[in-house]
Amino acid sequence: MLKVFADRGGTFTDIVAVTNNQAIIDRLLEYPERFLIVTLPNQQWIIIYKLLSENPEQYQDAAIQGIRDIIGIANNEPLPTEAVEVIKMGTTVATNALLERKGARVVLLITNGFKDALRIGYQNRPNIFARYIVLPTMLYEQVIEINERYDANGNELISINIEQVKSDLQAVYHTGIRSCAIVFMHSDRYPEHEEKIAQLAQEIGFTQISVSHQVSPLMKLVSRGDTTVVDAYLTPILRRYVNQVASQLPGVKLMFMKSDGGLVTAEQFQGKDSILSGPAGGIVGAVQTSKRAGFELVITFDMGGTSTDVAHFQGEYERQLDSEIAGARMRVPVLAINTIAAGGGSVLFFDGSSYRVGPKSAGSNPGPACYRRGGPLTVTDANVMLGKINPQYFPSVFGIDGNLPLDKNTVIQQFTQLTQDIQDATLNHCTPEQVAAGFIAIAVENMANAIKKISLQRGYDVSQYVLCCFGGAGGQVACLIANTLGMKKIFLHPYAGVLSAYGMGLADVRAIREGGVEQPLKQGLIPQLQQLMAYLETQAKTEIDEALNQVEVIRKANLKYEGTNSTLTVNFADNVVAMRQEFETEHQSRYGFIQLEKNLIIESASVEVIQKMDTPEEPSIIRTRPLDEDPVSVETVKMFTADRWYNTPVYRREDLQPEDIINGPAIVVEKISTIVVEPNWQARLTTKNHLILQHLSTGYR
Repeated sequence: MLKVFADRGGTFTDIVAVTNNQAIIDRLLEYPERFLIVTLPNQQWIIIYKLLSENPEQYQDAAIQGIRDIIGIANNEPLPTEAVEVIKMGTTVATNALLERKGARVVLLITNGFKDALRIGYQNRPNIFARYIVLPTMLYEQVIEINERYDANGNELISINIEQVKSDLQAVYHTGIRSCAIVFMHSDRYPEHEEKIAQLAQEIGFTQISVSHQVSPLMKLVSRGDTTVVDAYLTPILRRYVNQVASQLPGVKLMFMKSDGGLVTAEQFQGKDSILSGPAGGIVGAVQTSKRAGFELVITFDMGGTSTDVAHFQGEYERQLDSEIAGARMRVPVLAINTIAAGGGSVLFFDGSSYRVGPKSAGSNPGPACYRRGGPLTVTDANVMLGKINPQYFPSVFGIDGNLPLDKNTVIQQFTQLTQDIQDATLNHCTPEQVAAGFIAIAVENMANAIKKISLQRGYDVSQYVLCCFGGAGGQVACLIANTLGMKKIFLHPYAGVLSAYGMGLADVRAIREGGVEQPLKQGLIPQLQQLMAYLETQAKTEIDEALNQVEVIRKANLKYEGTNSTLTVNFADNVVAMRQEFETEHQSRYGFIQLEKNLIIESASVEVIQKMDTPEEPSIIRTRPLDEDPVSVETVKMFTADRWYNTPVYRREDLQPEDIINGPAIVVEKISTIVVEPNWQARLTTKNHLILQHLSTGYR
């Protein structure tokens, strides 16, 4: 049987498969340059495979093609679905639809008088000095105002004129819109009007009906409305993709990663839960592998081809309720991930006075200049120029036929030309390698700032943390990032190049439900909260199969000071004093003060039900060389770093053994990524095949 974990990224689709089928392994071993095979205990193997996400001449969907390549069947043959036990995947389909504004056509149905409420929003001014405010584009195409109203206490002030609504909806339906978002005042508590309209829309024939009291059952019309519109906008696109994958895999158990770090069955996967589907797999992979390696304080750093995602971990997954992703506001629990547009494919250019990196990406088509598709210079090309990426250790999958190595000559020509342009404009003399290093320094600074945002700016001392570095491009800049932040330790898992896909296999099924409370936190409120928690738990359990494994339940409360808007999440306890204490500790750490005279308000409560899944084991490796025998490098190359060229040994990761130590500068090449050990850093391999990089000023502890 084959278990497949896949992550469809912006540039590459990563696939990790677990199998006990000897025949598959024997065939794949004939292609060592394309597939990485790792032997597990109990007659099992892990297969690691990467392919371009977009390759229209060769295939329609990268994940399906990856499964075909592993099993070894042609594009026109049906997949032998009895051979596949489960597929767990993350996808950027919804994220890309949001970024490119290519979602479904949506009509918004909202309480009369609030037609522009979502456009007006909260009047935030992220850039206080901007003279021209550019409002985000609205995701809905039309608005129908419904003459209905409940007051805040549940009294019906205006009942619905069903005939009027019916004719309005019918008119919109005839324009070709099939998706609607229904958002009424106070409907998080009194949903009867929304339910009536949803019933009506269904009878008329709308295929996607997102109802605010189900999508985001919390107070605040604007954020509840925004979330509902996002759901209506993205779910049809997601459904289409899910159905396309499922149609080629009839009878196979198909699961998707949600933005909150939990898996869900394909049928229950919704637009609002899918925005961070891919990055969430990376966080789960990073956290679970770091814990197995013995690290509890972790900064995760995922650098792919298109973007870089960073997150903070201190014992439990950090989530945020309010987020803005690609210009769309949402109020659903998502992992607290900070994403910036800086990846291996980020385009480099000189604007006449300064170097610029990104935010534009070369993607996988045309890709960086070295990919032989006429692409622009990117961060990857800069590393090729500096000798940190060497074509002979990179898969030969480029060119029209997909069989050529990276093109270093193009990179040298383009950097030489760019250097000439810079000299003409600034009259500063510099070499092509110094220009490339300058661009890398800017990319590193941008990425380090993203980490500062989630750590230093929130009161955490990063020098005590390990940098868990992964993604196809992460190992190339890991030491430079750590130097910038004053971090001393870097952890690189053997599957770091595909950790987002591996994370799908390490994830559990998670279902989260929230309920609004908005009352002062007093001991007398506890029975009511316990009742709400029990109700939310029952709802969450409808998403999971309790017969399978043990189930864990986590209860949280979102608290804030009276008269303020910022909530902090604490563990729910029967004792109000304990919750207040945890809130004050967190508030002191985050904001530097507490307000003892103020009452606490419990804004909302949430219940998370977790179902543990079977996860792949990781084999230990045994040293066969004598302890005093050092690893042997395969060759020495020239690498430019710290403003000079170094003769740098290159090691293959598979040749290293436990307790091997490599002093920088050095390059460690893997089938799926390249690791650069900078000067003053030292790399050591553990019995778990983990590579730990340590800054030499600190020594090992």
